[in-house]
Parts: sequence; structure tokens; C-alpha cells
Amino acid sequence: MIYSDIALDAVLIAVILDLFILRSQMVTRGLFWLSYGLILPFQLLTNWWLTSKLIVMYTPAAIIGRRLAGAPIEDLLFGFSMILLTLSLWDYLSNRAQSEKV
Repeated sequence: MIYSDIALDAVLIAVILDLFILRSQMVTRGLFWLSYGLILPFQLLTNWWLTSKLIVMYTPAAIIGRRLAGAPIEDLLFGFSMILLTLSLWDYLSNRAQSEKV
């Protein structure tokens, strides 16, 4: 599997978990997209710093080839997956904790 395939799989898994398993429906909420829009510039800044300092390097054969802020565009998919999964789990666990209090 190449990096691009893994990144696409991560998005697919995160969306399936959000919509069908955790049922938090985060991707349908405007607040999620606002949060993602606030986080995205920091992800791009971090990607740029890590790749410009050669802390993180990518094998050209494993990526699509397009870069944004120094990192492969696939990194945006991983970032999206991590943010979605984190917020979905947070919502799921907080709702579960509230229902147990009742």
C-alpha cells in the first residue's frame, strides 16, 4: 500500500465510524467544518515546518506528488481523519457519560 492509499482509507474509516458506528454525525454539522477550518492553517504550518527542516521526508514514489506547505496533499487527508475521529469520539463519550448519570 502506498501513502495515498492509506490516507484515503483513513478518511473512509473515520467517516464510517462517525456516521454509522459512533453515530455522532460530526461531518453533517456546521460547527465541525468551522472547527476544521480553524485547525487547518495550523496543520499546514506544522507540515511546512517539519518538511522544511527535513524532520519528515517522503519517498516520491509513495505519494501523488503534489505538495501543499511542503507536505504531500495526502497529509491533509490524515489531518482530516484525525480531527474527525477525535471530535466524534469526544462527542460519543461525552453523550455516553451523560446518559450514565441519569
